[in-house]
Amino acid sequence: MSTDAGKRLIDGYTLVVFDLDGVIYLIDRPIPGAVDAVARLHAEGRAVAYATNNASRRSSDVADLLTGMGVPARPEEVLTSAAASAELLRDRLPAGARVLVVGAEALRAELRAVGLTPVSRADEKPAAVVQGYGPQVGWAELAEASVAVRAGAIWVATNTDRTLPSARGPLPGNGSLVAVLRTALERDPDLVVGKPESALFETAARRGDGGRALVVGDRLDTDIEGARRAGLDSLLVLTGVSGVPELLAAEPRRRPTYVARDLAGLFDPTAVVRLPGSADAGGWSVTDRAGTLELAGAGRPLDALAALCAAAWAAPTPPAIRPAGPDATAALESFGLTTDG
Repeated sequence: MSTDAGKRLIDGYTLVVFDLDGVIYLIDRPIPGAVDAVARLHAEGRAVAYATNNASRRSSDVADLLTGMGVPARPEEVLTSAAASAELLRDRLPAGARVLVVGAEALRAELRAVGLTPVSRADEKPAAVVQGYGPQVGWAELAEASVAVRAGAIWVATNTDRTLPSARGPLPGNGSLVAVLRTALERDPDLVVGKPESALFETAARRGDGGRALVVGDRLDTDIEGARRAGLDSLLVLTGVSGVPELLAAEPRRRPTYVARDLAGLFDPTAVVRLPGSADAGGWSVTDRAGTLELAGAGRPLDALAALCAAAWAAPTPPAIRPAGPDATAALESFGLTTDG
């Protein structure tokens, strides 16, 4: 089924917390429908916030980027992992303490803004290393960070996203760069600030004046898991990284409350579905046949997806899926699933 009693999803919440890459825009271009969706929220007087693991832009830069796309945004509505990392280190280190930066200039700017001193070499004896994504990060920066951490510096990662979305598909993210140091140092970072840790969402939710907050994201491993850790409902949109195969195989800690193809699901009750649904509802039925889920019936593809989630999430291991009939075949193919599972 869709949302409760056919009501608009948005009517159950006072605040919407958006991820950015893969939800509002893809790199620097708005995703179709996103600008109109946010404009509609503003027109209805609803509170909006943006929580992003992107550490390569400052909050003010992100707000300017959004405004330039037609989404009016204020810096205080934007929560970045770079700013959150700087605030965390400010609270742990003496004023003016040196911090070795692996990442973009935006991360250095956030450190300066809270009274810390960004440096680039281990022989400057930094008290901490903060590592965020930057397109120019290379071996030399990683080597300096490795030396500094071995010498006792605190190691903070702004986030551990394995990939980031692009027009050419997923590309290596900060998590992939963190993995380089993790391999060299044979240890994990001392602290990870961004999603799936709950801090960004908890901070955003406090801006909802005690009302209910809905997190909208495109990644199960960051947005959705982070929302669940923060105790918030979540909507997965299929415009970014996580697709239907990943959703069907999701562990409990990464299962969203709702799924929609895009942000139209916030307003159109027929464009969103609550998960996991029932294995026999919405005109569809899912039957387990010797470890393969057989989808039969006809109806909305989203209802078919909810039925498949119900059956797949109850299975001990991710099952294969096959259609029974042309309507089931069309529903599976609409989500990029092959007819042999």
